[in-house]
Amino acid sequence: MARFNAQRSRCRTGPAGPAAVLLTAVASVLFAAPAAHAEVVDVDYRCKTPIGNKGAVSPIDIKSTKAGDGYKLLMSFQKGVSSSPVELGKGAMKPSALIKLGGAESGDVPVSGPLNDKAIPANTPIKISDLSGTYTPKKSGKVTFTASTLTIKALGTTTTCTPSNDPKPSLSLDVKGAGGGSAAPGGELPQTGPADDAIALGTLGGTVLLAGAAGTLWLTRRRQQRT
Repeated sequence: MARFNAQRSRCRTGPAGPAAVLLTAVASVLFAAPAAHAEVVDVDYRCKTPIGNKGAVSPIDIKSTKAGDGYKLLMSFQKGVSSSPVELGKGAMKPSALIKLGGAESGDVPVSGPLNDKAIPANTPIKISDLSGTYTPKKSGKVTFTASTLTIKALGTTTTCTPSNDPKPSLSLDVKGAGGGSAAPGGELPQTGPADDAIALGTLGGTVLLAGAAGTLWLTRRRQQRT
């Protein structure tokens, strides 16, 4: 009887270790998220214009969406920058900018926007439309995206605006270089697709692991009870 009770005790406690490990692994698969961060950052632009230097602070927001092997970036200005001494008629102004890469990558991503769709009155802040461009990872790791030089072309002139306050990154992503697939981005525009599939596959994998653990535990108990 003592031997039978000892066997029953081992049956109750023995498989608990592997089962706990499997449960921990499943929880890690289901709830782990790639490191990513996005925030609106104030950028203090100093602009060199044809009629002198001007300045303005604009909150900058950079978002991303997955696009094939890369990401589509969208840079948004929440306030106008610089100004013109004369009215800029519809279609007279063309904005573009550079987004500086940091962390695992270096260099710049060019982004640009459409011509202004409305006239811009004289001596008023120039509202910059959303600027877009494409970033394709070359290296793997965490990459940061920071607002850099802004260029405004209008009426045959060029105004160059440079951040003077060493702004923080507006976006960071965990990425994988060419050939390795990409981690899901954070701080991104609403989307569905591959990320949802990954969660579903993780859930399925967790279910299979749990079913395997339960089957092993049941067979072990049956075998020990017979002996």
